Amino acid sequence: MNRRDFVKSASIASLGLGLATPDFLRSIQPKPKNKLPQWKGFNLLDFFSPDPAKSRKGTTEEHLKWIADWGFNFVRLPMAYPHYLKIDHSKNITPDEVYRIDEQAVDKIDQLVSTAHKHNLHVSLNLHRAPGYCVNAGFYEPYNLWTDQAALDAFCFHWNMWAKRYKNVSSKKISFDLVNEPSMREDMNDQHSKRSTVPGDVYRKVAKAASESIRKENKNHLVIADGNDVGTKVIPEITDLNIAQSCRGYHPGIISHYKAPWANKDPENLPEPKWPGQVGDKYLSRQMLEEFYKPWIELVNKGVGVHCGECGCWNKTPHDVFLAWFTDVLDILSSNGIGFALWEFQGDFGVLDSGRADVSYEDWHGHKLDRKLLELLRKQ
Repeated sequence: MNRRDFVKSASIASLGLGLATPDFLRSIQPKPKNKLPQWKGFNLLDFFSPDPAKSRKGTTEEHLKWIADWGFNFVRLPMAYPHYLKIDHSKNITPDEVYRIDEQAVDKIDQLVSTAHKHNLHVSLNLHRAPGYCVNAGFYEPYNLWTDQAALDAFCFHWNMWAKRYKNVSSKKISFDLVNEPSMREDMNDQHSKRSTVPGDVYRKVAKAASESIRKENKNHLVIADGNDVGTKVIPEITDLNIAQSCRGYHPGIISHYKAPWANKDPENLPEPKWPGQVGDKYLSRQMLEEFYKPWIELVNKGVGVHCGECGCWNKTPHDVFLAWFTDVLDILSSNGIGFALWEFQGDFGVLDSGRADVSYEDWHGHKLDRKLLELLRKQ
């Protein structure tokens, strides 16, 4: 027994099993070693809209400097592939048009990536809308990523393009997050149509093809796959492919997406969220979260990199409930070496200008800063 283990054993013995608290016992357990760095940061939504004309105001270098100065080291760019195509956005896209790359639009994305790198921020490129799939409807998809070879071919084309563009950039600075929150949807263009799990062999086929198209340019490129069932479930079928996996910090949805119209068919008739507490027919508690994240922690222990690519809470959840719940979410992730990215930096889920009715905001260079949320994120 080495000296460190002896001291730990002696500490437990001196306390006695009856006096050793759960917090103390957790504190002396060795943390699992995550293959991915414990990145902490934000999603930036500059390229989130399929139509560039409808995009929000862009992230500035000043924003990136604040992120870095506050101690964060990661940004995720969820992109809609039509955003960087040269097409008529007022018409339904055709399969041929999916290949019409607009180099000027790609250059704008590259400029944000380069500026983030200037401030020592790792950038994760993500296809939030990929050819043939998006967790959100609102843009006509001409085929289905999970069932149509033409969609998979286009998917691989896009990822090869991005991999080629960053061929000589270190995996410490760039990663490729294949497709946001996969699921099988009965109707790809109906937001509320029936969903189910992507069959494991199907997910493997898509992830393997895309990762190979990326690593054809650089065998050391870092590839990440979002969890199955809209990011919630580990994908055991790909653990041998040297692909990291990305979980979510939205469980349970009654807390994170309270009254969100895109996530609820009847958003105005939902039970009021509490944490902890009885909400509808369920008692919500930290134990619920620990069960939810258990498979992800086991994945870390098996040597697969894990990151939480999105987390947070829409602005209709009472702020005190949000912070109480989010404290538990972040503690479970961080204590297991799993980093996170808040959805989003500025906007309804963000630390800036979230529009909450029950927050005493701090003025921050003309923005409204949720200081309590920022400090919670920083201390993890």
